[in-house]
Amino acid sequence: MSFIVAIDGPAGAGKGTITKQVGDKLNLINIDTGAMFRCVTLKILQEGIEIEDEKAIEKLLENIEIEITKKEEIFLDGENVTKQIRENEVNNMVSPVSVIPQVRERLLNLQRKMAEGKNVIMEGRDIGTVVFPNADVKIYLDASPEERARRRVKQNQEKQIPCTYEEVLQGIIDRDKRDASREIAPLKQAKDAIYIDSSNMTIEEVVAKIITIIEEK
Repeated sequence: MSFIVAIDGPAGAGKGTITKQVGDKLNLINIDTGAMFRCVTLKILQEGIEIEDEKAIEKLLENIEIEITKKEEIFLDGENVTKQIRENEVNNMVSPVSVIPQVRERLLNLQRKMAEGKNVIMEGRDIGTVVFPNADVKIYLDASPEERARRRVKQNQEKQIPCTYEEVLQGIIDRDKRDASREIAPLKQAKDAIYIDSSNMTIEEVVAKIITIIEEK
């Protein structure tokens, strides 16, 4: 028996930070699905594969190994890529890669396998709609594009990833459009998800609100 908390929302809404803190406080296993898609994207970039080359991508997916440690470090084929997968080159490519059917199927199966028989909290863009449509708790976490850009710039600065506010904001606006309009698993709020706009909320306030929602279940 498992207990699943699904947190969905657009890029830069703070899903990763919030999910980690809620998971730590409630002893839930945190599975970062976004990092998994970023790993595939990084591997495609490293191999110089065109996203239209289905056969090459299928071959890549057969052998790819992704590991998320308890310290939330991300390993791709045995290499620590925690910082690399957050760089702009990956940011700009992850959305089109994430709609490739073979990529979604491979990672969907892996995500479900990771959660079997466990109490988990999982964040992404289609966790409550596709990955775990029967999740015990569904949250849709949102914020204005401007606020999300400010948060992402601050996050990148802390990780010493070079960027400007203008390029991050434009990237977020472009990604919102791509994610919401894609044919496969578009970004949308599940009908039974609780909507939270965190634009004017602190991290602590959002965490407390989500914990209250989970505990009520």
